[in-house]
Amino acid sequence: MFPNSSNLGRPPFPPKHQQQNNFLNKVPLNIRPVLSHQQIINAQINFQNAMASLSGNLVATLGGTPQPLTYGNGSPVNASVPSPTFRGKKRLSEQSVPYDVKRQRYRSPRRETTVVSQAVPSPEESACLFSGSSPLFNVCYVPDLSICVPRLQDVSFPDVTETTLPVAKDKLSQQVLELFQACQQQTCDLNRKELCRSELQREIQRIFPCSRLFLVGSSLNGFGTRTSDGDLCLVIKEEPVNQKTEARHILSLVQKLFSTKLSSYIERPQLIRAKVPIVKFRDKVSCVEFDLNVNNIVGIRNTFLLRTYAYIEKRVRPLVLVVKKWASFHDINDASRGTLSSYSLVLMVLHYLQTLPEPILPSLQKNYPESFDPTMQLHLVHQAPCTIPPYLSKNESSLGELLIGFFKYYATEFDWSHQMISVREAKAIPRPDDIEWRNKYICVEEPFDRTNTARAVHEKQKFDTIKEEFLKSWQILRDKKDLSFVLPLRATIQRR
Repeated sequence: MFPNSSNLGRPPFPPKHQQQNNFLNKVPLNIRPVLSHQQIINAQINFQNAMASLSGNLVATLGGTPQPLTYGNGSPVNASVPSPTFRGKKRLSEQSVPYDVKRQRYRSPRRETTVVSQAVPSPEESACLFSGSSPLFNVCYVPDLSICVPRLQDVSFPDVTETTLPVAKDKLSQQVLELFQACQQQTCDLNRKELCRSELQREIQRIFPCSRLFLVGSSLNGFGTRTSDGDLCLVIKEEPVNQKTEARHILSLVQKLFSTKLSSYIERPQLIRAKVPIVKFRDKVSCVEFDLNVNNIVGIRNTFLLRTYAYIEKRVRPLVLVVKKWASFHDINDASRGTLSSYSLVLMVLHYLQTLPEPILPSLQKNYPESFDPTMQLHLVHQAPCTIPPYLSKNESSLGELLIGFFKYYATEFDWSHQMISVREAKAIPRPDDIEWRNKYICVEEPFDRTNTARAVHEKQKFDTIKEEFLKSWQILRDKKDLSFVLPLRATIQRR
């Protein structure tokens, strides 16, 4: 019933007579090979031989004097930020970070202005760097420049007026603020992710010269924490990409690149064949876990939509961070295990703030349709947050009151059986009678492609657990007004 995400927001691309649909005959995508079938086979053999040679050189290098861990071009890493230790898949806190850094003032996007601009690839990075032969395949390709992703304009985020923390009127509000200050993503965290993104883009462009790599998700949308993983979107072209065939093939090439040429600093690259397939890996230089997808363009659009929500009202970010930490502690924040994704939790908080008798947030897509047009070209999307003024709400509720109200809303007021959470409409709307929504326990509408972001919750037992946690936490906070009764603050801050 609703359009697929791959069909939304795609900028103009060449007429049909210029398009090539025989994807599996193109190695790599976006480039017209002047090759026979045998030449393609030879190219793959050359790739394997080159990697074998590289492995031999690497062994010889490792046998000599130990070298500091850097990226392939020797890019420096901030030595003042030690590599955190790991337990399982989660990054623990960096114990040596000074306390005054942890407790730095809450600011607007000003603190991340430079990095955000970098995380959206620059014009130089977006250029087709390798128009001749591919060093990985040792064969000549002719790039099809007509379907390259448009280059970014040289526009950075302007400075935004600095905002202060909301006033803590009570103990619960103060606890929310302290947790936020201790756990929010720092500039050094974002810098490490951005450095990895730029290095990977340089290497991936050796295979796909016209591609661009975007940092998306919580790292850039304003809701990141110190333990947030990095999400990357590899944009090969602005035409739709079939996620079951094309995307998987592209990711298999990326995985091979990571596990061979880049194995000195990329470890555990794993291809996950999900609805939107990804390559999961860990960057040993930044000590960050990453998920990389191909052409999931809606993720770029919603990153900047959420970033705008994050900064137009000063109570939004602290409230979202606490809810994410609470959900993680209660084991209901893992879509791979049938519970809620962090993205769904963020949308649930935004929806609650939109539906209060005196709303704290508007519908940005309704109020500023031109800034969040789903057909806007990608190189313009990052400019949207610059154009939206702060939202002045008459609602003066404290963070503590809002947190209690959030749990109460989903424990007693929201109709899970018949309603859908819609940030786009700024209200709960009836569920559509469509296979995407039918027989689903939780329905959270993605603001751009209108799919269900909570589709992972497909077991009644998990759904009942989620509802039970909302109910118990509401009752406890209503009576105790103390966050430590539903979330161990000291342990959460130590883990960050």
